[in-house]
Amino acid sequence: MPRQPRLVLPGTALHVIQRGNNRAACFGGDRDYLCYLTYLRKLSIKHSCVVHAYCLMTNHVHLLLTPEHPKACMGLMRDLGQSYVKYFNRQHGRSGTLWEGRYRSCIVESAQYVLACYRYIELNPVRAGMVDQPLAHSWSSHAANLGIATDVLAAPHSEYLALADSSLGRYAAYRLLFDEALSDSVVTAIREATNGSLPLSGESLKSELVAGGRKVEHQRPGPRSRQANDDEDSVQQKIVL
Repeated sequence: MPRQPRLVLPGTALHVIQRGNNRAACFGGDRDYLCYLTYLRKLSIKHSCVVHAYCLMTNHVHLLLTPEHPKACMGLMRDLGQSYVKYFNRQHGRSGTLWEGRYRSCIVESAQYVLACYRYIELNPVRAGMVDQPLAHSWSSHAANLGIATDVLAAPHSEYLALADSSLGRYAAYRLLFDEALSDSVVTAIREATNGSLPLSGESLKSELVAGGRKVEHQRPGPRSRQANDDEDSVQQKIVL
């Protein structure tokens, strides 16, 4: 079944996943992570995408960002992928593709799901069994969103700002969000929406999209494919170059 065209609404957040080709590692050490984040910051400004949360795993990346125009995310991911591959191949004496190809994304319009995506992204290393708590993973926005570290890349989403009236209040409220794990239903909803380019939105927007002929819910006519069942939080994240 052909994939749906990517849905992008300027000013509406997107959850983006890009994987290494054949689940191979796309980061080999601190220098690689730092280089990727440097490119991400530079190119997010160039392409007018505001980054709210991120997590760099061993063989894939998660981003929560808001594009300011319809082609902003596409331009960012294209240039980011190309720039980083050139660096990575030169650094590690290799050639050829690094990324799986088409990145996956879904819009995140619902207030409920914006904060859920923050948590989903920053808890990724915990679900993968790499660390016991998200602060132990150095390559994510978690420390910045808790107010523990300065990060020029991560900018707050309006739903994050609505957590409290002050910075200290927001940090405390955000910390409390991580006292409980995400429910299985929320994790499944985020995965299926991202894999299928389905919206994580309120009913009003879903109705508008359906009226325009857009598929908005995951359908299961039979057993899910291996690709759909593959979990980005698997133990494969632990591999290193």
